[in-house]
Amino acid sequence: MKSAFHFAFNVTDLDQARHFYGTVLGCREGRSTDTWVDYDFFGHQISMHLGQPFPTALTGHVGDKLVPMPHFGLVLERPDWQAMADRLTAAGTDFVFEPQLRFAGKPGEQWTMFFLDPFGNPIEVKGFENLDAIYAS
Repeated sequence: MKSAFHFAFNVTDLDQARHFYGTVLGCREGRSTDTWVDYDFFGHQISMHLGQPFPTALTGHVGDKLVPMPHFGLVLERPDWQAMADRLTAAGTDFVFEPQLRFAGKPGEQWTMFFLDPFGNPIEVKGFENLDAIYAS
């Protein structure tokens, strides 16, 4: 069964959200009102509502790093991941974790990067050479 994921979260400024998600990340805008906006987040639906974003903290233990929790993100094939990393770098993104290789030579080897949207919502984007390796152990 193929399905799309839906995630709704808070932002404090819809125009700023439109710039970041639409222009910087390249997502296509969907429906909206004066209090929320939907985006096609690489085949998944995200909805940004006006409100106070959830607090986050570096509490997720992954290898020797502490990653921001909670966070959301997506998994891309390596060329698409690299294109996004290049686009974010060109946009002057302040990364929580710069684009990097994680678990090199091990099952689940992946490229990853963490960054915050303008409202402090953490996003992780992973890149795999082969998407069949996402759940490798």
